[in-house]
Amino acid sequence: MKVTIIGGGPGGMYFALLAKKAWPRWDITVYERNRPDDTFGFGVVFSDQTLDTFKAYDLVTYERIRRRFAYWGDVDVVYKGQTLRSGGNGFCGCSRVALLNILQDRGRELGVNMRFQREVEGLEEFADSDLIVVADGIASKIREKYKDHFQPSVDLRPNKFTWLGSTRSLDAFKYFFRETKEGVLLAHVYQYEPNRSTWVIEMDETTWRNFGFDKLSETEMLPVLEKVFAEELDGHPLIVNRSLWRNFPNITNKTWVRGNAVLVGDAKATAHFSIGSGTKLAMEDAIALYEAFRKDQDVKKALTRYDNVRREEVEKTQHAANVSLAWFENMKRYWGMDPEQFAFGVMSRSKQITWENLELRDEAFVRRVHRWFAHRVKKQGFDIDVEKPPVPMFTPLRLRDMVVENRVVVSPMDQYSAVDGVPGDWHFVHLGSRAVGGAGLVYVEMTCPSPEARISPGDTGLWNEAQAAAFKRIVDFCHANSKAKMCMQLGHSGRKGSTQLGWERMDYPLEKGNWPIVSASAIPYYEGVSQVPLELDRKGMEKIVADFVRSTRYAEQAGFDMLEIHMAHGYLLASFISPLTNKRTDPYGGSIENRMRFPLEVFRECRAAWPKHKPMSARISATDWAPGGLSGTDLITFTRALKDAGCDLIDVSTGQTVPHQRPVYGRMYQASYADWVRNEVGIATMTVGAVTTPDQVNTLLAAGKADLVALARPHLANPYFTLQASAWYQHTNQFWPLQYLTGRDQAFRNAVRERADAIDLRIKARPDSHEVKKAA
Repeated sequence: MKVTIIGGGPGGMYFALLAKKAWPRWDITVYERNRPDDTFGFGVVFSDQTLDTFKAYDLVTYERIRRRFAYWGDVDVVYKGQTLRSGGNGFCGCSRVALLNILQDRGRELGVNMRFQREVEGLEEFADSDLIVVADGIASKIREKYKDHFQPSVDLRPNKFTWLGSTRSLDAFKYFFRETKEGVLLAHVYQYEPNRSTWVIEMDETTWRNFGFDKLSETEMLPVLEKVFAEELDGHPLIVNRSLWRNFPNITNKTWVRGNAVLVGDAKATAHFSIGSGTKLAMEDAIALYEAFRKDQDVKKALTRYDNVRREEVEKTQHAANVSLAWFENMKRYWGMDPEQFAFGVMSRSKQITWENLELRDEAFVRRVHRWFAHRVKKQGFDIDVEKPPVPMFTPLRLRDMVVENRVVVSPMDQYSAVDGVPGDWHFVHLGSRAVGGAGLVYVEMTCPSPEARISPGDTGLWNEAQAAAFKRIVDFCHANSKAKMCMQLGHSGRKGSTQLGWERMDYPLEKGNWPIVSASAIPYYEGVSQVPLELDRKGMEKIVADFVRSTRYAEQAGFDMLEIHMAHGYLLASFISPLTNKRTDPYGGSIENRMRFPLEVFRECRAAWPKHKPMSARISATDWAPGGLSGTDLITFTRALKDAGCDLIDVSTGQTVPHQRPVYGRMYQASYADWVRNEVGIATMTVGAVTTPDQVNTLLAAGKADLVALARPHLANPYFTLQASAWYQHTNQFWPLQYLTGRDQAFRNAVRERADAIDLRIKARPDSHEVKKAA
């Protein structure tokens, strides 16, 4: 097979040597525009896990790489004069030119042909090749020339960054955070060989312009940065090497394959430098492409397999990188945090590293964060043992006069099982079992203030005495047999009403017996399928406000501890807030101030009717996941207005506004929005969505992303999620019903062994250290 590789970077070279080693008869030539020793940038970083992979695929290059690398296990977060160190991370750095030389030497030994200082303009130059690997980097000429086929998307991120070097040696990966009169900036720093370190300087554009970097040359900017980081540089200079200020390009391609040509590395997709090097991603691409040919040497089949199999992993990496880069883009948001929480937020920012991951790596670091969290709760007037504190999820929280004993929440989940709006035995068992299961706060499903406000005929309602009495029976049981607080969620379905049960055709109209529906504008949910709602007029608004107030009074009569108004998911109040569903030209449409007018009116009237000592919250969709939807500015404006209206907690969800939404799913995927509202607006938030473990709950709380964590599906599968977590963490102060105490004792005993076994397995699964030990 004749193979042409366009680009002699690590991705292209690594595929060349792997393929040549496996199939010596292949004719492989690498074409590189630069000279062999040219390189732009300084060092590259690999984790122990990545080195494990290299060891498995080519032992020769692995040994040469690890013997050239500077190795460290510690990460230092330097913030406001304090250094918080997290150990056990296992990283190594090497100069980029040394890595290239290692790969080139190995390629020559195996018989790979290399052509340097050879510019490639198009695929047609290699018409006789069986396979063309396009590895020409982030500014790929080939990708650009055939962009109509590859269909690339480039999202230029807002922060400015530049790569510099220094002669300073370091004993850890360092995050140097600095606050100046120009703004907040950061240096990501690591050593890659003796007396050489990489310094990636990052800041937002406003700070960049305040420094005047938009007008300064490479050499002119150096003394400015050396002055800012004088203490960190410790007398050492900064070094330039094509150190241009750039915005990170987040690149994706609809397809990676064109005939017999395939994209790898940065030509294919980029991942922000804050989660590791693009070099790592490129070399993993090379491995994936090699594996595709091991399965089948038919070029078409192999490239199809590569695109299908590798894409999922790349998208996961890009998602983690996007979450990570967003943290750094918004680092000013966290500037008021104490050092412990700030450092924990840095370490857990991508959501790949959690409380227990960090505890396994460096127990002392997590212990410091743990005690800090406990001290903060103690300062709020709670009796907390700060020497042996509970994990964050088992600390109390006060909202007005209501105190929840832990931070776990049973999310509101529609059961579609009411008759004439009356909750029955199903609801009694469903809610009662979850309250007994130990959650600090239990939400009732969205309950409607009138028959016409229902989503479906199976919805619960709160417009009459019978419904209030049925709810009181449930609330009284929960209060008598648990310490759970109970929250009533009130909502009006709007244009998503008069539809089928959740396990039928969700959001589709009833086959018969439909009732009229209303919305902010006369726009059906499904064009040509759904009912066209009536545009709500002022008279209709007044009736709906009165309905909500009536239900609020019934909620108090039923004994609920907390009240939430549902303003999310495309239901009536949400339809006013989103510009996608509100096309009005009157005082209730247009600007966010107008669009939130009616939802705020509902909230204020309910707040006035609800007892002052009891808290109220609002559920919102922080984004519509669709072009033209709610903006970030809209989100902050609206949540600030809710806070001013007496809202105590924002329940932050997303989407479900329009059927053509494109959510970006992933673990804890909505937490960044709760974080945004909490730390920008200064109000308590609750996050929900793909949170599945107690470990994740602790991570979100410790990082300051939310104050409460709601779980839906995990509670459907396991009503005793919280009780089991109390055993796992040996938290003896969690309330267990008297009837369950013998089960508690057994659970606590078993959990000791189970946790020890789990930790042992994690330790065994950890990648080996690849540090080359120096002889004594």
